[in-house]
Amino acid sequence: MIEAFPDGSVAADAAADAIVAQLAPPGPKRLVVTGGRSPGPVYDRLASSDLDWSRVTVTLSDERFVDAASLDSNERLVRERLLQGAAASARFMGLKGAGPTLEADAAAAEPAIRALAPFDAVLLGMGDDGHIASLFPNTPDIAAALDPSGERRVIGVAEAGLAPYVPRISLTAAALFDARLVVVLVSGAAKRALIERVAVEPSFAPPVAALLRQTRTPVRVIWSP
Repeated sequence: MIEAFPDGSVAADAAADAIVAQLAPPGPKRLVVTGGRSPGPVYDRLASSDLDWSRVTVTLSDERFVDAASLDSNERLVRERLLQGAAASARFMGLKGAGPTLEADAAAAEPAIRALAPFDAVLLGMGDDGHIASLFPNTPDIAAALDPSGERRVIGVAEAGLAPYVPRISLTAAALFDARLVVVLVSGAAKRALIERVAVEPSFAPPVAALLRQTRTPVRVIWSP
C-alpha cells in the first residue's frame, strides 16, 4: 500500500512523475491539487515539466474561506508554486468565490466540479488525524461526505479540525474518488503508522480509510521519512 522513498525530494519526484504520466496523453486534462506544507516541491517539478498546460484545467481539493491573497489560501500556494512558466497557461478554477457565505460558495462550485469530473489525477495530503482535503473526523455528516455515491460534490466545512482554524470548502469523496489516479503524499513515521493501521484494523476508520479501502480508483501512497 505504501511506496517508500528515502527523502522528500525523491518522493516529490515520484509524485510529479505520476501526475505527468496521467496528464501527458493528448486531449483535455483535469487535475485536482491540494494545499498544506507537502505539495510545494511537487508543484515546482510540475511547473518545469514539458506538459502542454494549455490543455489542463486545475482545481482544488479544498480551500480555506479566506481571501486569495491570504497566506492561508490554497489558491495562493497553487498560483505561486504551480501556475508558473509554461504551467501558467493552464486554466485554474478556484473554490472560493464571491459568495456571502461558505455554503453559497460551495453551492456555486458544485456544478463546475460536476462538469470537470472525472479527473485525470488528484493529489492529496493527509493530516495527522487522517483527514483528506478538508474532510475532518469531526466534520458534521462526515459519513455522507465520505460516501463515494453521495449526492454532494462540494460542501462547506464550518469548523476545521486542525490549524488554521478557519472555515473550509471541500470536495467530497464522490468528487475526489471520481478520478483515474489519486496520489497521496505523506511524510513522517506517525502518518505511515496510521496508514498501516488502516490496512490491518477494519474498525479504525479515519477519513483517509474511505479512500484506501475503496476499489473504484487507483491510489498511490507516496511516503518519505
